[in-house]
Amino acid sequence: MKIGITGQNGFVGKHLYNTLGLQPDKFERVVFQKEYFENTDKLDEFVKNCDVIVHLAAMNRHESEQVIYDTNVGLVDKLIASLERTEAKPHVFISSSTQEERDNLYGKSKKEGREKLVDWAVNNNGKVTGLLIPNVFGSFGKPFYNSFIATFCYQLTHGETPSIANDGQVNLIYVQELVDDIINEIQESTHKPYYVVQPTSTKKVSEVLSLLNNYKALYLEKGEIPQLNDQFELNLFNTYRSYMDHASIYPRKFQLHTDPRGTFVEIIRMGIGGQSSYSTTVPGITRGNHYHTRKIERFAVIQGKALIQLRKMDTDEVLDFYLDGAEPSYVDMPIWYTHNIKNIGDDELITMFWINEPYDPADPDTYFETV
Repeated sequence: MKIGITGQNGFVGKHLYNTLGLQPDKFERVVFQKEYFENTDKLDEFVKNCDVIVHLAAMNRHESEQVIYDTNVGLVDKLIASLERTEAKPHVFISSSTQEERDNLYGKSKKEGREKLVDWAVNNNGKVTGLLIPNVFGSFGKPFYNSFIATFCYQLTHGETPSIANDGQVNLIYVQELVDDIINEIQESTHKPYYVVQPTSTKKVSEVLSLLNNYKALYLEKGEIPQLNDQFELNLFNTYRSYMDHASIYPRKFQLHTDPRGTFVEIIRMGIGGQSSYSTTVPGITRGNHYHTRKIERFAVIQGKALIQLRKMDTDEVLDFYLDGAEPSYVDMPIWYTHNIKNIGDDELITMFWINEPYDPADPDTYFETV
């Protein structure tokens, strides 16, 4: 199934694009660039190549509501014009919003765009799924743009103090949960002009901020894994971690407690369980070169010399961390960062590992990718 995503480099688009890439036997990704909307030949070529188009490209915020309205409706008009020129009939998904019924131009633009595509489908025997999406949060969202959670996470990891403008109840969905829902609908392949994506949690703004402040106090400042009581809190914690400046934080040295008997070191203090293990690595050998989409993981070097490398997916920047067992230290692995560890010393390397869930061969959440 050939799937193209307008707005593939946006917040939801990038998560959807990368998740589809984890199943190459089922999905082929058709690359989209935002410049295609200004080039009819490129846009037509893209449209003709797709079995499914997920239209996510849109403007969420601007000082002028009219600009938001004109932009969003204009993008839909260009997509429909291409569908009509090419006579292509992909299943088109369009992201709309629960703000459709609100009295603002953003909500009106989303509703009108969805209805225009539904009219195209009715008149051309096509298929459209209109996704009415609640508030989305997750790793790598743009602060002051995508969600209040993105803004809070950025502020709390960059020395700023968040403030609450309106402490209301908010319906939320984690970006990976939304992506999984979209993929399920793609596979179901049913015409659904008005499909309400159900939120997976409802929280007060102050409740979310309280959790994030706790993550800052425990994890950012002390390196302690906080208690995570449910899936929402795990997702929120991984979201928070994605905004940390890893290059300036790691490696973190352990506190050594030394007396005549030797030395005691606490590897990790945590409010959750998980799996602890260790490895020995001979000189010159590299372990890892994989990434996780949900797991929390810590590498602690207690003997020997190591190079730990991290690279965020879709980027070329590699973060290098040098650790030495003479001064035991650790690095935590962010989600969607491929990582490895190499013995760069002359002696055996001993590394302690902790991960928040035991390895399950049926659902390993481990994807191999060279750093």
